[in-house]
Amino acid sequence: MPTFMTRAEVEDLIANDQDHTLIDALPHSYYAQQHLPGALNLVETDVATLAAQLLPNKDATVVTYCSNEACPNSKAVARRLEALGYTDVRTYAAGIQDWVQAGNATETSLAS
Repeated sequence: MPTFMTRAEVEDLIANDQDHTLIDALPHSYYAQQHLPGALNLVETDVATLAAQLLPNKDATVVTYCSNEACPNSKAVARRLEALGYTDVRTYAAGIQDWVQAGNATETSLAS
């Protein structure tokens, strides 16, 4: 079962440049519009085929998130990663909605 993180904990992780990977578990169209700084996009159906490529170190900190606490995507991706042997999987359940409401910076992947 993944560990749940608060926005403050995610902010600290990023601010202190701690070794981690943020995973946006929303479909690519949402990820492209807005995601947390440095986040990679990985949806549940692609975990088995892309996890090893995107996350080669199974002991590294991985933080999954989606839109908000009602969104099941982050938890589903976290469970799949744990099933593949990832040992430090965490979930930011409040997600990007909470992040944006706090006024934090986001990135986009939209083509110009």
